[in-house]
Amino acid sequence: MARRRTLPTFSLYGEPGTPGSALLHVESIQARSRLYRWEIDTHVHHGLHQLVLLHAGPVRAVLDDSRVDAQGPLAFVMPPGVAHTFRFSAASDGHVLTFDARRLAEGDAELGLGDALSRLFARPRALPLPPHAAPRLQALCAVLLAEHEATDHGPLPAWLARGVVWRLAALAERDASAPRPARGGAQALYTRWVALAEAHYREHWPVTRYAEHLGLSAERLNRMVMAEAGQTAQALLHERLVREACRRLVHVAAPVSSIGFELGFADPAYFCRFFKRHVGVGPRAYRARAAAG
Repeated sequence: MARRRTLPTFSLYGEPGTPGSALLHVESIQARSRLYRWEIDTHVHHGLHQLVLLHAGPVRAVLDDSRVDAQGPLAFVMPPGVAHTFRFSAASDGHVLTFDARRLAEGDAELGLGDALSRLFARPRALPLPPHAAPRLQALCAVLLAEHEATDHGPLPAWLARGVVWRLAALAERDASAPRPARGGAQALYTRWVALAEAHYREHWPVTRYAEHLGLSAERLNRMVMAEAGQTAQALLHERLVREACRRLVHVAAPVSSIGFELGFADPAYFCRFFKRHVGVGPRAYRARAAAG
């Protein structure tokens, strides 16, 4: 656990990643740690949240400046940008869930997943798993792994991952031994930004309004989002609108103008220009191409 001049940044440990990629990945602790003789050296993930659920066995861990020497069952919670190190053993059993929070929060503003993400990832932590909860989380992770290995592109892996987050967020709320986390750190702010953007992107809030809600200047918000996701806040908001427009054009039998109104565009002509600028073709041509393909 020696100090380094720079911290390695990975998507998954040992694998460089591209900021802003919509990653959702689950694997067993054994699958990766045995490749490195059970030693996962200090590194960070930009723009990615990570959960390590140790069902059984020993672990030595460092999360930023906190050290943990424990036995499972417990869960490690790492917001984006947290430096972490793990030392497992051949007896360590569990799962590692790594994801872009936008993929889990997307389409879920009404169900409260954004709030659960904000509560759970307000700070890095080691969360004890009580006896009544540990077997259920282990079973849920096993199903998630099986579905992820079958296909990670359908909706089911994301829903199962949401279930893991919801359960852990509820446990974190009841963890009386843990101090109430401060919500002003960059790690918590990025998670809150993801949830806030998902809740309000159809209202076309300006970046300054998001910044005000987070207690930041627009410049600081953009720097934070750029560091984690590789794009400006405005670019991510536009990307989200385009992604939702594409989804509705393919799956919703409604006029293009109605879809534009539902996404906050008062002027159908402006919606068509916006869509074409980002996609390369207009919404009607996109719908026709999708139907023909």
